[in-house]
Amino acid sequence: MAGKTPHIAQPSRRVFLRRLTCSLMGALGTGALGLAFWDRRGPSPAVVAPTSEPLPDFRLPEKAGRLAIVHGADRGQTLAAALHALGGLGDFIRPGDRVLLKANAAFATPPMLGATTHPDLVTHMIRLCLEAGAARVDVTDNPINDPASCFELTGIGPAARRAGARVVLPTEDRFESYSLTGGRLIVRWPVLTRPLREVDKLIGLAPVKDHHRSGASLTMKNWYGLLGGRRNIFHQQIHAIITELAMLARPTLVILDGTTSMMTNGPTGGSLDDLKDTHTMIAGTDPVAVDSAGARLLGRSVEDLPYLRMAAKAGLGTVDYRSVAQGAPSL
Repeated sequence: MAGKTPHIAQPSRRVFLRRLTCSLMGALGTGALGLAFWDRRGPSPAVVAPTSEPLPDFRLPEKAGRLAIVHGADRGQTLAAALHALGGLGDFIRPGDRVLLKANAAFATPPMLGATTHPDLVTHMIRLCLEAGAARVDVTDNPINDPASCFELTGIGPAARRAGARVVLPTEDRFESYSLTGGRLIVRWPVLTRPLREVDKLIGLAPVKDHHRSGASLTMKNWYGLLGGRRNIFHQQIHAIITELAMLARPTLVILDGTTSMMTNGPTGGSLDDLKDTHTMIAGTDPVAVDSAGARLLGRSVEDLPYLRMAAKAGLGTVDYRSVAQGAPSL
């Protein structure tokens, strides 16, 4: 399903650097105090309450195996078109639903660098959820850098509040020591579970990025932000932990934003030279299919990303995204 791509003038590098400097200086005061006192390791298993209650499964069985790919440069237009192709957001969000958006706010960087979920996507998704009748929309993540700073510098926090949502920061009381049924890595590990236990629907919002360990950071890698503790110890088993995270989080929908993709130096990037306009929005109920389609934007195949095959083998979806796409995808 393709849309016309309007021409958007790109700022010169000098203008970009000036805007970037102003953005950083304006937000620095907001995050400096929090950064001084924040422990980037997050809570340890010893300080969070253990639990054996499984997390909710937010999937809608009657909507299983759906995927839409839309091309265009305007996030609002492509998101609306992709959701329409899936049957409309009203098929997923019911009046009175409490909705959680899991964004990627991992780094304290401005949105133009593409390392985090774009605030425009957050704005449009919140508005669409509220228009569908959602009683409440929350936005959360457990960033690598100081959470308060990340939500401000990325623009996600201001965008969420302006659109009528609540930003849920990863405070210690929102973690549980969680053991994933059938898991080998997520065992008695601090997981940001409380925001998930307080909602009816879960939607993942992820950018398309290169990743130096996993090969790509897409919708399933986005769930890494639910982990607390010294989660970097999982880097040596990155494909296994991504698979377990896909078992842990069973979303209603996932949205993969490939309007601009980070082609190199991921996941942090840091330069406009790392980015490429790929003008694609992918939405679906099958995260394996969505990520398999998104990998193509980075020039990667399923074989380049072992976690896709591992997740498919675990019964979490299909790598054959064309078999579930609504319409004829051009990827």
